Amino acid sequence: MTDRSKFAAPLFLAFAAAAVPAQAQGSEESGEKRTRIILGPQLSPSWPGADKFSVGPYIDVSRTRASEFEFEAPDESFGQPLVHSGNFAFGPAFGFIGKRKASDIGADLPKVGFTVEAGGFAQMSVTPSLRLRVEGRKGLSGHKGWTGEVSADYIARQGDDWLFSIGPRVTLGDAKYTRAYFGVTPAAALASGIPAYDPGGGVQSVGVTAGYHRMLGKNWGIAVYGRYDRLVGDAADSPVTRQLGSRSQPSGGIALSYTFGGPR
Repeated sequence: MTDRSKFAAPLFLAFAAAAVPAQAQGSEESGEKRTRIILGPQLSPSWPGADKFSVGPYIDVSRTRASEFEFEAPDESFGQPLVHSGNFAFGPAFGFIGKRKASDIGADLPKVGFTVEAGGFAQMSVTPSLRLRVEGRKGLSGHKGWTGEVSADYIARQGDDWLFSIGPRVTLGDAKYTRAYFGVTPAAALASGIPAYDPGGGVQSVGVTAGYHRMLGKNWGIAVYGRYDRLVGDAADSPVTRQLGSRSQPSGGIALSYTFGGPR
């Protein structure tokens, strides 16, 4: 449930730009690759537990030599597989969460700065129609805790002409992460009038994501996705959620895609 805020765009594009030359060099040795760029707006909660939303970029860059692009869920973190072994793959994962200020949330609670998260993921294609994925990320700024996600996706497709996916999501956070967004220290309780609350780590939310991509011609296509998460456990019981936020955490996006290079 990572907010891909406006600050994520230059960071991701820098990462993609660094990755493309290395991949392009490989394509000269093994045949020309096709590239797909997806770009558009998406709406997501401004921070975990928020009842306010932020507009950010919906971005993806994919390359392949195969007859069809490898499946990527529309809500997965930024990152590309570094190692493939049969149906198993793993690589780096990056996430971004917008800052939360007292004026944003409407109470005198401590600020949580803009967060850059870095970690890794592992995924397995159990069948051509079922992919399992786990990832974990550490906050390098902002909340400075650990967060992660377990997901599964059912995939239906007709080559690259169209692709539909849907599947469950379970979001996790350690105690440091949960306390940053859902905790209220005694000092903050006195300042804000909200009851003190000391949550622990564990499952933060459960939800579902559905995505669809369709080519509109040889090069152009359209991509849409929707996601709904419901806060559970300590995150749901927090007075920050009950008084200042929401247990419901919907998000979604729509974008154009452009595919170029190689035969199709």
